[in-house]
Amino acid sequence: MVFSCNKILLANAVANVSKAASSKSTLPTLEGIYIKLENNNLLLTGYDLELGIQTTIDVSGEKDGEIVLNARLINDILRKMPNEDITINVDEKFLTLIKSTQVEYTIVGMNPEEYPTLPEIKENDRLNISQPLLKSMIEQTIFAVSTDEHRAVLTGSLFVIEENVFKIISLDGYRLAIRTERIEESDDMRFIVPSKALYEVAKLLSDDDEEKLTINVGRKHIVFEISGYQIISRLIEGEFLDYNDSIRKESSTEVKISARSFIESLDRASLLINENTRSPVRCIFEDEKVKLSCVTALGKINDKIDCNISGDTVEIGFNNRYLLDALRASESDEVLLKMSGGLSPMKIVPLDGDSFLFLVLPMRLRNE
Repeated sequence: MVFSCNKILLANAVANVSKAASSKSTLPTLEGIYIKLENNNLLLTGYDLELGIQTTIDVSGEKDGEIVLNARLINDILRKMPNEDITINVDEKFLTLIKSTQVEYTIVGMNPEEYPTLPEIKENDRLNISQPLLKSMIEQTIFAVSTDEHRAVLTGSLFVIEENVFKIISLDGYRLAIRTERIEESDDMRFIVPSKALYEVAKLLSDDDEEKLTINVGRKHIVFEISGYQIISRLIEGEFLDYNDSIRKESSTEVKISARSFIESLDRASLLINENTRSPVRCIFEDEKVKLSCVTALGKINDKIDCNISGDTVEIGFNNRYLLDALRASESDEVLLKMSGGLSPMKIVPLDGDSFLFLVLPMRLRNE
């Protein structure tokens, strides 16, 4: 295999597909990138048997062929090469020469016949959607995905499309995030996408409102087609938890508050909190103020924020990080906090509409 190409173009493609290569595997080829040249099209694939990323770039091909190169090594080499056209030459023993005008690397490749085949989706449902919209929906919910592998069904986000309403739901047992949007006509669908795939999808999505992507959903796998890239992931099998029962319809206290001010106050309190001194942040909602305090082995803080309160006074405690994650994900200047006493979850919603809903479980407070 012999071809020449722009180094920056190749380096960017390799960096993106290598995210799906295994970092440590008993199969060396899974730690590699599969590269195939056909005419002037160079196909690059990373795949760890759960997540695959694939793209094609234009090159000047001289001799078709295929090779598997260690993902970490080729990624590092391309980053260090000068920003000019390079030539890659692979011989029959998979010895690979990577050459620019001044630099030459010779590395050992692997047999491409040992590389696994990506799954094909034959029977599928399709969804076309704006790239920035999906990016926003993922980023506003992925913080609440569980990392507990014993509850595998919660290590992904639930995608639900019903009557042209698209929802992404994440839940880890301590917080709940729901993002809702109305979309163009689409079939009803329901599936769970692993968070690992969603992180990589979000990185590739554009902020340009004109850019679209296509989602193909099969029985066991999903494919995101994004600006020349394909991200293939297995779906998580099983029943997602019924989250509706945890959302109270009524509340005894409602608070209109600046999200930025609340975040800044929680950031100040977080200076006294670490893994060894994890104490709840105490919030008292009364007299048009939030009185925020925290006591740890490192010290204590008292802070106040202005707000608009209707309903009962509430004293409630939170894990600072969980509350911060939800407030930051709101991406709003102001939010509405809904509570029913100090032992029930706090609901965070927009002032108008239903585009997001975050639920944060409180922590028990000790008497000071």
